[in-house]
Amino acid sequence: MSEFKLDVVMAGVGGQGVLSAAAVLSMAALEAGLYVKQGEVHGMSQRGGAVKALLRIGSEPIRSDLIARGTADMILSMEPVEALRYLEYLSPTGVVVTSSEPFRNIPDYPDMDEILGRIAELPRSVAVPAETLARQAGSGRAGNVVMVGAASPDLPLDPCLLEDGIVALFRRKGEKVVKINLDAFHRGRAAAREMAHSP
Repeated sequence: MSEFKLDVVMAGVGGQGVLSAAAVLSMAALEAGLYVKQGEVHGMSQRGGAVKALLRIGSEPIRSDLIARGTADMILSMEPVEALRYLEYLSPTGVVVTSSEPFRNIPDYPDMDEILGRIAELPRSVAVPAETLARQAGSGRAGNVVMVGAASPDLPLDPCLLEDGIVALFRRKGEKVVKINLDAFHRGRAAAREMAHSP
């Protein structure tokens, strides 16, 4: 693999599996022989509080787990408002990959049409209905893995390695859970690829 770096800001709220999604990406990168550094910044630790993880992957050793504003290659978010929260980190050529479905954890949640409109206006964005696709796969809790799938076409990682990471992460929970999460990954990937090819 030629020299590269990938800086990802991962965002969501407590209970959405941000750190599990980061773990899948990290395992896939390590399997590919790449260097990984991860920094976690938690907001409120209870369910519904903001959670952010900074993930840096590269072909050369990485000194810091910090991502400077304006340099992230991807914002990968489990929730649309959280995607907008970190736009200042995105590079001019970066992509926002987010769920299009809200997690209404605040009483005055902003207007969804306005939020999705702002995301659609970005130079590069992918928005998929993560919870809906996760339920179709067999569990609404697999939305984070749907989002890994949605991000996969824009990641310099072999999808097979991402699948291996999913298996490794969920194996202890049993074959049924592994199958659900692999299905969730494929549904997210298919939805993102369909978006990329739509007019």
